[in-house]
Amino acid sequence: MTDQGLILVLNCGSSSIKFALFDAGGTAPPRAALHSGKVQGIGQAQPTLDEAGSAPQPVALDAEHPTTAALQLILARIATRLRGTPLKAVAHRVVHGGQHYFAPTRITPAVIAELRALIPLAPLHQPFPLKAMSLILQQHPGTAQVACFDTAFHRTVPQVEQLFALPWSAWESGIRRYGFHGLSYDFMSRALPERHGDAARGRTIVAHLGSGASLCAMQDLKSVATTMGFSALDGLMMGTRCGLLDPGAVIYLMQEQKLSTDEVAAMLYHDSGLLGISGVSPDPRELLPLEAGNQRVRLALQLYVQRIVREIGALTAVLGGLDMLVFTAGIGEHNDVLRARICERLQWLGVQMDAEANARHAATISASGSRVTVGVEKTNEEWVAAQQALELLAAP
Repeated sequence: MTDQGLILVLNCGSSSIKFALFDAGGTAPPRAALHSGKVQGIGQAQPTLDEAGSAPQPVALDAEHPTTAALQLILARIATRLRGTPLKAVAHRVVHGGQHYFAPTRITPAVIAELRALIPLAPLHQPFPLKAMSLILQQHPGTAQVACFDTAFHRTVPQVEQLFALPWSAWESGIRRYGFHGLSYDFMSRALPERHGDAARGRTIVAHLGSGASLCAMQDLKSVATTMGFSALDGLMMGTRCGLLDPGAVIYLMQEQKLSTDEVAAMLYHDSGLLGISGVSPDPRELLPLEAGNQRVRLALQLYVQRIVREIGALTAVLGGLDMLVFTAGIGEHNDVLRARICERLQWLGVQMDAEANARHAATISASGSRVTVGVEKTNEEWVAAQQALELLAAP
């Protein structure tokens, strides 16, 4: 560690909070965190604290304010790690920046108020970093805080890709395709040319496949199209989210089945996707062993792959061809079975997979004769947030 201090990165969700400490010395923090961990199961019966190098430990959280209690626990753990080293800044992953926030931004009460107005655009994600910002602002007012936006990387998407075919007043009011998972795609734009050279600057699709999932089409390492749109519901089928859906189905649910707005939102965000189709789990690791004997599980996995293949085809058309396909995030990095099924369906593009390389999760899993390079790259959203915070604080 240097005497220039540390940067704490917080990635706050509804049931978990990830944290990582980075050295703030030099022009860029090292990509490996000095320390990291997460509190999981927030609001559930038995939350745990999982820190790097230690086994998960059960923790007791205030049942009425579990998120605040989890944040307090993390801040106390971080304080023991500082040992007199100053905390230079806290960087927060914020899913939605709306029409106005694209660049990393210093946190003030006014900024928090404006970001709070965006909660309806990302109800699963937006409220929780705001709680963390407010708590730190109250308890540590002298500590710089920086918001890093998942929508920022997609600022380069052409306007025609952002538009929905709605009355122009919708565009003027901010209804447009924003795109998400931007911190992950930002990291890919830095890591891929380091591994693959100038080849990564061609027609590239990155598949961020986790509990949330999206694709990003890149040209010259910049976003030109993405599958998520106005909200994090759009695009690919996900663990519990529906992905692309005919809006007429929503109208039908409300008019004919008399579901309330809240009931429809709960269905689309929490009860759909792999969980909704299978009736078993949102996690492919739990579904794959069951598919031979369970038709709904089998259909859920088939639809999951189908949606990814279909959207890769659409983005390939936007790019005018495909040079590189990269898998990242939890499923993309670790599930060789689903990677193989997706790539098998893309043979028409010239994708040829090296089965042995795929099984060991190699950085390049395409065969030597493949027209499309297929890679697996570990994402590092926390490092991107630390880097963005450091760049903002260093600016004159």
